[in-house]
Amino acid sequence: MTRVVIADDHQILREGLKQLLLAAGDLDVVGEAADGHGVLERVRTLEFDVLLLDMSMPGKSGVELIKQVKAERPKLRILVLSMHEEHQYAVRAIRAGASGYLTKESAAAQLVAAIRKIAAGGAFISAEVAERLALDAMPHAEGPLHATLSDREYQVFRLLVTGNSVSDIAEQLHLSAKTISTHKARLMEKLQVDNNAALVRYAVRHRLHDDPNAPA
Repeated sequence: MTRVVIADDHQILREGLKQLLLAAGDLDVVGEAADGHGVLERVRTLEFDVLLLDMSMPGKSGVELIKQVKAERPKLRILVLSMHEEHQYAVRAIRAGASGYLTKESAAAQLVAAIRKIAAGGAFISAEVAERLALDAMPHAEGPLHATLSDREYQVFRLLVTGNSVSDIAEQLHLSAKTISTHKARLMEKLQVDNNAALVRYAVRHRLHDDPNAPA
């Protein structure tokens, strides 16, 4: 029996995922978490095999949370469940220590198979993500400008292009506005843009811009 903890800030989604996993017969949901703090508490207090982790939750989340979980439980398998379809998020999650990446849109059809695969020691990623990881490993490989952003810069970039101000982002990430401004300046330099409108155009051109009105 594979023991799973579900981490997502939407209770209705957690309940739906739980029913889906329990129906498989060989998967047991032993815990749930609604934010980053809850995830770390489950990691420290429960014995389980797979963490099903939403990429965007209140508090610490995403790549930062994956890294901390892996630092505390190196052998724990993590399957990221995200609303983001674009490959850059997936590549960063895998680099941080996740064993798989699945969009919420495809979860109903692939979730059970994905958990079984990573619990057995495998990886569950798309062909596009596998190709990007392989290209990144090659010496002198060329990639898009946004691939040069640090994980924090990329996080700030995504928040900026969905309409968040520097002060909004500082509050969400529990950092100072000065720190966010520094990240913004660096990422704009790396992306070779000089204003917010150009930043949004870059995001749209590279299909990195989510509809802020889309359901999470």
